[in-house]
Amino acid sequence: MRTTLAVLGLLVACAGTTPAAAQDKDAAGFPSRPMRWIVPVPPGATTDILSRMLAQKMGEAWNQRIVVDNRSGGAYVVGSTIIARATPDGHTVGLLLSPHAVGPFAIKDLPYDPIKDFQPIGLVAMVPGVMVTHPSIPVSTIQDVIAYAKARPGKAFYGSPGQLSSGHMSMELVNLMGGVKITYIGYPGGAPAIADVLGGRIQFVILGPPAVMGHLQTGKLKAIGTTAAKRSPGLPNVPTFAESGLPGFDTSEWYGVFAPANIPRPVLAKLNAEINRIIALPDIKERMLTLGAIPAGGTPEAFSAFVKREMERWGKVAIEVGIKPN
Repeated sequence: MRTTLAVLGLLVACAGTTPAAAQDKDAAGFPSRPMRWIVPVPPGATTDILSRMLAQKMGEAWNQRIVVDNRSGGAYVVGSTIIARATPDGHTVGLLLSPHAVGPFAIKDLPYDPIKDFQPIGLVAMVPGVMVTHPSIPVSTIQDVIAYAKARPGKAFYGSPGQLSSGHMSMELVNLMGGVKITYIGYPGGAPAIADVLGGRIQFVILGPPAVMGHLQTGKLKAIGTTAAKRSPGLPNVPTFAESGLPGFDTSEWYGVFAPANIPRPVLAKLNAEINRIIALPDIKERMLTLGAIPAGGTPEAFSAFVKREMERWGKVAIEVGIKPN
């Protein structure tokens, strides 16, 4: 009888440890081949720069090749679709940004579900925007901008580096909270939008600090305010919108790593731990701050909850300002 019980106990113990052992083996063997890192924007943008920083460090740590693959187009839809449809084994990941949470409210017939078809891995960084204008425009604060627009109905314009970007949605929030209508002009990137502000064809643009810092330093552009609740580390003397007339205003472009849904949990945990390790490295933190990016980090669960909150928030804004799927 004792022998039988001992055998049964051994079988139960083995049954209980086999799945865990298999999971450990899965995580230890990952990545088993070169990885593909999708970037839904052209080379040179903040998303691309952050992706290459992370991919390089990850490849070095794992002694594995990581191919950074720029797949721009369709308001970030092209690259996002590749991630959603990839084999869910963790070998294809990508860095997506704020428009991921806004797409369902502005793009008709998305080829994926932004929640069900993706596995959020980790929040990488937040980048507060800064509104700039030409020095000849007679405004100094966000309240001045609102007054300027009210005095010139139909003659105030703003640009953004892409539909649904943080700059686009932040300006629509200014319209909503300020009770004005500054007209949107879309551009295929930040550089042409800046060129049109410098040339006087539009008056305002909201971009990440790196895109405009050189022009601010030379005096070719002037800063009106920053969009996050706290002042930007790179622009400590520039007030926030909340400080200067729009209480509660708080927006940033966020960047996070995603994989297809249903990747193995051990692989998810390994990817998340590696991303958190990389963004905590002193050299990476320093480079991020010079880009105007505030390192984030955290668990996949926290990032998933964050994305859902962003969808709820911007969905309400999209409805109020009349953004509809097209």
